[in-house]
Amino acid sequence: MVLRARNHDGRQETENAAQAGLDAGSETPSGPPAALQIERVESKTDCHFRNLYASNSNFKQLAKQDADFAAFLKDSGQLDFNDPAAVMQLTKALLKVDFGLRIELPDDRLCPPVPNRHNYILWLKDLMDTTSYEQPGRKLCGLDIGTGASCIYPLLGTAQRPWNFIATDIDVKNLGYARKNVQLNALEDRIQVIERQSDDSLLPLDDADIQSIDFVMTNPPFYVSEDEMLASANEKERPPNSACTGAPVEMVCHGGEVTFVGRLLRESLVLRERVQWYTSMVGKASSLPPLITELRKNNIDNFAVTEFVQGNKTRRWALGWSFSSMRPAQHVAWGINPSLWKQLLPQPVKMDVLVVDAGKPVGGILNKIPEIMGPLELISWVWEVDRAKGRGRARENVWSRAWRRKRLREIADGETADDPMHTDSEECRIGFAIVVKMAIQNTTVSLLWLEGHDYGLFESLGGFVQGRLRDLNCGKAAVAKKSG
Repeated sequence: MVLRARNHDGRQETENAAQAGLDAGSETPSGPPAALQIERVESKTDCHFRNLYASNSNFKQLAKQDADFAAFLKDSGQLDFNDPAAVMQLTKALLKVDFGLRIELPDDRLCPPVPNRHNYILWLKDLMDTTSYEQPGRKLCGLDIGTGASCIYPLLGTAQRPWNFIATDIDVKNLGYARKNVQLNALEDRIQVIERQSDDSLLPLDDADIQSIDFVMTNPPFYVSEDEMLASANEKERPPNSACTGAPVEMVCHGGEVTFVGRLLRESLVLRERVQWYTSMVGKASSLPPLITELRKNNIDNFAVTEFVQGNKTRRWALGWSFSSMRPAQHVAWGINPSLWKQLLPQPVKMDVLVVDAGKPVGGILNKIPEIMGPLELISWVWEVDRAKGRGRARENVWSRAWRRKRLREIADGETADDPMHTDSEECRIGFAIVVKMAIQNTTVSLLWLEGHDYGLFESLGGFVQGRLRDLNCGKAAVAKKSG
């Protein structure tokens, strides 16, 4: 049996219409990208899941695969999103056809839009894959806070990865259905549903005698009051009142989502690295600035922000933070438009240090990089010339003139050090990768920040590599351009 949890079902509103950017169209697949291998080949399964809802779902095709759904489909191939029964059957059909899952839902609880929830899982896969030196797809344990009647996040996660979950909720009816849905899919050994009280801590690690888990996810209630919930519904172009079956316990909490996620943040300050990543979906863009301000006030520099867009209207966001030193890949941490949200983004983790025009030979670059990095007293350095990629770790800025002068003085004084290439006991202050990407237009040499909390160290290394590559006279320095 396992321990996992997370908060799930947020609200339904017009997300119904977004049941996949859903309207009518075709289908898709999905997956994640890996991180600290620098390059990752997605499995066929990951690839399939990554693209599942990249285009609008083809309802007519779905109806051929699910007779119960076909009964709700109009002759035109459209679905009435104002009909709760039709929306519920769409959710069941998508889970059945695309993930091989079965669920039962009550009429008075949230019916989750599958594509929207799936987007969260995709981002989590990328987040976890790119913050580990292990191969993507490893076994993980997650906590879903507020899992809802559907228990959809644990179900989606276990369908795609060898993950286990603890799923929590405070609503008795939700808990009953969540346990039933786990049983329907024979996942009792991978998903544990735990009842919590409203005044319990959100993170039940100590109560459940759990030392650590890999991630926390939650889709908190984002309305401050029932009046706000109804006012929001009335403003919708497609009023969701009839199709939004969520109960107040799922959609409303004192202070809304900012207060809820703020509570999660405060608990994370106590548990810290007992959870690698704390994450939450966010229903309002206006909630991001105050939450990120709180992260920075608490000196949390390792965080990620992204936006989920499904269909023409539905937008959701997600925020994650970590006390560990492993940095998520740029596309994972910068998942929102940097031109609009620059002040909200974490420090960049990718820096282009050289750009070579198309047609110019790159052999000199591939030979020069190991010449630059090899002599440095790094904890480790591996260069794969056939893949044009290298990865290293350092205890400090061993590339700086000041450090080299210091080492020369130590040597002159007769001081020796253990072999720096094999010193596991020393703390790593920066992990990095150097990648040469050859394209039709040009060849780019990029420095990637994989590990550490000192951005100044990353910038310093970028300046060093850029300066040494400039001597090649085969391209132009990229002015240590931070890429988004």
